[in-house]
Amino acid sequence: MSAKAIREATGKTLLNNHLPAGVCAPCRFVPITEDTQWDDLPSQHSWLKSEKLVVKPDQLIKRRGKLGLIKVGTNFPGVKQWVGERMNKDQKVGKTIGKLRTFIIEPFLPHDQSEEAYVCIFSHRHGDTILFTHEGGVDIGDVDAKALKLDVAIEENITVKQIKEQLLTQVNGPRKEKAGAFIKALYDLYVDLNFTYLEINPLVITSTDIYIIDLAAKLDATAEFLCKAKWGEIDYPPPFGRDALPEEAFIADLDAKSGASLKLTILNEKGRIWTMVAGGGASVIYSDTICELGGASELANYGEYSGAPSEQQTYEYAKTILTLMTKDIHPKGKILIVGGGIANFTNVAATFKGIVRALQEYQAKLVEGNVSIFVRRAGPNYQEGLRVMREVGKTLGIPVHVFGNETHMTAIVSMALGKRPIPNEPTAVSHTANFLLPGGQNTAQSPRVDRKAENVPILNAVSPSKTAGQLFHANTKAIIWGMQTRAVQGMLDFDFVCSRPEPSVAAMVYPFTGDHKQKFYWGHKEILVPVYKSMADAMKKHPDADVLINFASLRSAYDSTIETLKFSQIRTIAIIAEGIPENLTRILIKKAGEKGVSIIGPATVGGIKPGCFKIGNTGGMMDNILHSKLYRPGSVAYVSRSGGMSNELNNLISLNTDGVYEGVAIGGDRYPGTTFMDHLLRYHDNPEVKMLVLLGEVGGVEEYEVCEALKNKRIVKPIVAWCIGTCAGMFSSEVQFGHAGACANAERETALAKNKALSDCGAFVPPSFDNLGEEVRRVYEKLLIEGIIVPRQEVPPPTVPMDYSWARELGLIRKPASFMTSISDERGQELLYAGMPISAVLEQGLGIGGVLSLLWFQRRLPTYATTFLEMCLMVTADHGPAVSGAHNTIVCTRAGKDLVSSLVSGLLTIGDRFGGALDGAARQFSEAFDKGLLPMEFVNDMRKKGQLIMGIGHRVKSLNNPDKRVEIIKDFVKKDFPVTPLLDYALEVEKITTSKKPNLILNVDGVIGVAFVDLLRNSGSFTQEEAEEYISIGTINGLFVLGRSMGFIGHFLDQKRLKQGLYRHPWDDISYVMPEHYSS
Repeated sequence: MSAKAIREATGKTLLNNHLPAGVCAPCRFVPITEDTQWDDLPSQHSWLKSEKLVVKPDQLIKRRGKLGLIKVGTNFPGVKQWVGERMNKDQKVGKTIGKLRTFIIEPFLPHDQSEEAYVCIFSHRHGDTILFTHEGGVDIGDVDAKALKLDVAIEENITVKQIKEQLLTQVNGPRKEKAGAFIKALYDLYVDLNFTYLEINPLVITSTDIYIIDLAAKLDATAEFLCKAKWGEIDYPPPFGRDALPEEAFIADLDAKSGASLKLTILNEKGRIWTMVAGGGASVIYSDTICELGGASELANYGEYSGAPSEQQTYEYAKTILTLMTKDIHPKGKILIVGGGIANFTNVAATFKGIVRALQEYQAKLVEGNVSIFVRRAGPNYQEGLRVMREVGKTLGIPVHVFGNETHMTAIVSMALGKRPIPNEPTAVSHTANFLLPGGQNTAQSPRVDRKAENVPILNAVSPSKTAGQLFHANTKAIIWGMQTRAVQGMLDFDFVCSRPEPSVAAMVYPFTGDHKQKFYWGHKEILVPVYKSMADAMKKHPDADVLINFASLRSAYDSTIETLKFSQIRTIAIIAEGIPENLTRILIKKAGEKGVSIIGPATVGGIKPGCFKIGNTGGMMDNILHSKLYRPGSVAYVSRSGGMSNELNNLISLNTDGVYEGVAIGGDRYPGTTFMDHLLRYHDNPEVKMLVLLGEVGGVEEYEVCEALKNKRIVKPIVAWCIGTCAGMFSSEVQFGHAGACANAERETALAKNKALSDCGAFVPPSFDNLGEEVRRVYEKLLIEGIIVPRQEVPPPTVPMDYSWARELGLIRKPASFMTSISDERGQELLYAGMPISAVLEQGLGIGGVLSLLWFQRRLPTYATTFLEMCLMVTADHGPAVSGAHNTIVCTRAGKDLVSSLVSGLLTIGDRFGGALDGAARQFSEAFDKGLLPMEFVNDMRKKGQLIMGIGHRVKSLNNPDKRVEIIKDFVKKDFPVTPLLDYALEVEKITTSKKPNLILNVDGVIGVAFVDLLRNSGSFTQEEAEEYISIGTINGLFVLGRSMGFIGHFLDQKRLKQGLYRHPWDDISYVMPEHYSS
């Protein structure tokens, strides 16, 4: 939703902060909630004790004065009493009952009725309108009839003179000057802060100042990224009568952090019917159908998930709904409708797996609540998704009925409500990949009227030449803004299956990389598509491209579209992003209109012209394109707001007619770049199009333009029309549906009113969306009988190979992996260390030792073991700059090398002579111990072999000067390890070696090595085989490498910090020994 209502206190705060000083008196007010400390208020706002006061609720309630919800002229104790009598009490407003929880106190302003005025600013497609009347207040009456109007075009700067001449004709003297300056400043603020509606009634205009009494306002919430600094933190309250629940706030936060769309509004917490619907348009249609079938009072929620949410996000969304749903038990049991249209790009299986996880988690509560689940979905990988849902249905212990695109989208609603029988589980439809096999594309039989097979022309793609007024043709070339490789591959596959001679994608623009070529498939072979950093370069090198498909984010879509409009070759721009601020969208519409460019979107999936061209992900995967016969043109053209519902229309039209000629989703925002009429007139004037389909929705008045065209016979071809959102009037409080424009601000904007108007003007309007397919079929069959449509022979399309990655995801192929890993997994929502989420690693304080136990040993070790690992890292971290590894690191650093190069130069010195004694000591001592050699026998055996005993001996330390590191580790191991047989054995060896030389002590390498073996063998965490394997593969030496890396990095940083220059070894430290026979 874009236009969101704000509290009066919020609006007045914005005006106080941003109106120029002197144009009006500052608004003085105090917001009151149930947590307000009344005794502290007078000290913070002295006027509360010294002036008469006004108090009223601040909860988006209209006509508070007429409802008796304003207390005027009282004092502070009176305000406190009045609020106390109403706080948290039920209040009826119209047919809505809600609790009063937020109030606003203001000073009472004595004034004459003649000083009251009314001002309102509101936005529409082509600009803003300022309404003003010199009479204001509770009894203002019909504003539209009374008010003077000033229309302000997009980007127009109005003047005080215009305001005075057009709005202030009934205001005189100094009041006129003040009012003119105020309205000018108010409008500038309105535009700057991205208001969409601002009403002040009354506005008190005296000869000395202007006072804002009552205020109502809406902000364009999508402009937050532009206005955050000026707005501050904005609280958008729910409509009166509906409390904001923490679950709604959780989903809103989830939505804000996601590129997908996740919406949830709770209508009736104790309701019986709950929905979990994919798609903004589909979510409205399911709510419509539930209400039309008598379920309005039992409908618990409205919501939608769309835009390819991940499995984890869908899990969180489903879990939230199930939490609410299972709080109470309904005597008739509850119903969960998991619905949706045919997805364009959302992986149905991935989202369903998230839902399944939540269902399994709540199994006991679902059984206890006698819940029945009805599922209908289609789109990419939907067969796997439905299979997973059917499988879980067999284990949950509750009824789960699962359907795909063979079932009408809303049929599951009437099944759930007992209005139609539940059929047997349908036969599994052909798999996504069946079109790869001979005849695979023809396995699904369509119930459409058969095409004639003789004496009729073969149906080919439409004429390749560009026709006046048409956006796409068989040779259309497009430039893609953004690195959307999946969408581009989908377009190329569509081109291939349509038998286009050349790809429709001419080039891609991606400013974040240099110019290069991107590899794609064209049927069985590979082709290269150029990618440019500069849009100007792409346009210059591809002058035949006349369409730009803009995948830029909501923050950059405006700038990239403005840049596109500089190139006259572009005639059509599709803007995919949702959430572009409305002021920016309206500027784009204006500039595009001036240049004769058609904009599809924003907030759209695009459009499709079967046999010719498709925008991005429109039409979904190849199986849906083949199933809906989108590879060749039919006779029916449609226009819709919803991108998700456009794919449902593709399916519906293909099942009931000879197919789609062209279809466009204009986008769900309040101000789409092109309107229904723009496209309907194009279709109407194309002789290939025989009938039209319009899927409108609640909000806006664009459908009335269609009514006018029907009345004045501008449209004479048959048009089947339906406006979704008929349920809106059945809710006790206002509901903002999934699309930003789907909200009625007047009776005329309701779906019911539009459907009636369209029907009255001659459009074919079905009783409900449930009957839309039947109505389309009825009109089509009439055209067949009249000979207006002549069926043509089907021509099978060429087969398109499936991408390897997608085939693997579908489970159609398998291949040995190139790598195997068992220590970590980054593929999910959270990084896993040996199966343990990283959040748990941090929350449980595993530390470095715990992380090592997971990554090196794939298990959690006892605390003493992880402490030992950390001690080893600490004592091996450094041993001064003179050792070979540190020396190498320092020399490399002083040669100007980077951190990694310097670190590696030090690490490469580690081996048998430096650092490698850990592994050697562990191996020698354990072999001797395992053979049963006495310590003396071990020493004598090593002497006979002429080998040094690894881990014995030190250059500096001795019995008389013991190594403190060794003492600390030895004491810890003896105290905390269960048993230490190998350490004890090594200490016995030390007694023998030190009897010969006092410096032949068990050194730090030796004590770590033998203690590590004791840990592996005797901790109970490893088998004997595992322990030996870890010793043999170099695990113990890894401790030295990891620990000493810390020291090497320290030396690198130290040398850089000291700014040491290039090292050259001094001559006097080198013994130069030349061959004697050359000395003469």
